[in-house]
Amino acid sequence: MRKLLNASCVAFFFFSLLISSTARSNTIYEGRTRGGALIKIEIPDNWNGGLVIYNHGSGVDITQSPDLGPIAALQLFEGYAVAASSYRLSIWPLFKTKYDLQNLVRKFRRKFGVPSEIYLYGFSVGGLVTAQGIEQARLGNVVGAYPVCGVMAGSRYWDGVLDWRLVYDAICSEVPGAYIPGGPTGLPEGFTDSDFTPADLTSALQSCFGLGTDPSARTTDQAARLQLFVDETNMPETIVARNVGTSVYGLFGLIYSKGHLRGKQALGNANVQYEDPGINANIQRVSPHRRAMKHLKRNFTPTGNVGNTKIISISTSKDGRAFIENLQVYRDVVPSSNLTVAVVAEEESSHCEFSQAEFVAGWEALRYWVSTGYQPGVSDIQNGCSQIAATPEFDGPCRFDPAFVIPNLDNRIPPR
Repeated sequence: MRKLLNASCVAFFFFSLLISSTARSNTIYEGRTRGGALIKIEIPDNWNGGLVIYNHGSGVDITQSPDLGPIAALQLFEGYAVAASSYRLSIWPLFKTKYDLQNLVRKFRRKFGVPSEIYLYGFSVGGLVTAQGIEQARLGNVVGAYPVCGVMAGSRYWDGVLDWRLVYDAICSEVPGAYIPGGPTGLPEGFTDSDFTPADLTSALQSCFGLGTDPSARTTDQAARLQLFVDETNMPETIVARNVGTSVYGLFGLIYSKGHLRGKQALGNANVQYEDPGINANIQRVSPHRRAMKHLKRNFTPTGNVGNTKIISISTSKDGRAFIENLQVYRDVVPSSNLTVAVVAEEESSHCEFSQAEFVAGWEALRYWVSTGYQPGVSDIQNGCSQIAATPEFDGPCRFDPAFVIPNLDNRIPPR
């Protein structure tokens, strides 16, 4: 891999000239697809015929024109057209994203012609949108994909969300001030933003766990309840508030928001065995609506039907949102000849916090694989990262760990 990466470093040397240049006259198109999503396309003067599609994560305003991703300037410099679409749906956009991608590519073809090759990449939920694009969207010649810190176990993520909500209830529902309405639906049907506000959630979490206060100020009972929740869910304490929020508002949106599950419960825990005996004995048991369960799984849980697409997927080892165990599930279904998985070893929990060099190294390794047929390993990506970090354009560190063993998701989200 050294020959290509050294050549890439020469390109990186001139990267600062690119981003500071005022002489560029790239073609930029912004519009809306027939499905209603907003799109943006940029084509460089030196277009090589390839197209890169960036899929954003959650928390992005879907009513705004999408950005083209964190390395769009590099990709444009390398000769690729870069495009992105907003999503028609929030919460769990996978019910419609394959159509959003199809409409984006259709618009691209009408405006600029058929791309010779397509790359897909994205962060978090956008990583799963990338996987769905490979398997379901029929976009054309998708030669490479780069899902980053993705929720790659797909709809199984929501099994964990249901557990978070019901484990919280089992621990906290009888604690004064800690009750949250709704249970397995997140919030009750018909609730609005004013019926249970984020401030109400913060107050409930403070009452039960003492979150929002200095740990030394927590009561013994609050500390014990928080530890029980952390142990049962295998979740970093720093992410408890955000994930419980997902189990309240996200679950409610998944079930009741327009375009999602039409009020049907797609999740269940009837046969789940929880580690703590008290929780296992007292937790509310829920059975899924079978048709809704299948609908959620189709939209989307990866099957591994990726054709000839070459995929590099990277994650951080202590991700508190898209747990590292997601990669174990994805690796189990995708043929090893199509997939290289690389994990960045981190000291503290984060979500998608890569150095610039780490992120670019994965992208360059994917390009190398597509152009030469040589499948890079984790050591190759780490070596490439070290070379990239030695340039003035991209900061390190480089922390890819070839020896990292990805844990089994069953240990974090009990199987249904």
